[in-house]
Amino acid sequence: ICGGKPTFDGSRIMVWQVLDQVAEGTPWEQICWSWRGKVSHEAIAEAVHLAAQEFKASRHVSHRRERLRTRSLAVA
Repeated sequence: ICGGKPTFDGSRIMVWQVLDQVAEGTPWEQICWSWRGKVSHEAIAEAVHLAAQEFKASRHVSHRRERLRTRSLAVA
């Protein structure tokens, strides 16, 4: 934990920083390289999985559902 934000084990790299890179479409190999190997493919996969689980939790989604209904998400 760094400033109340989750970090990758053994580092001060915040999970949101890597998730932003994933969201931007940065290849995972490049993400690992950019953090000098302190973030592994397995760690990225775990972060994505945990973020998905958190997003699915009703306590976070319920108040945003209406707003999401009126927006479209980017399609790849």
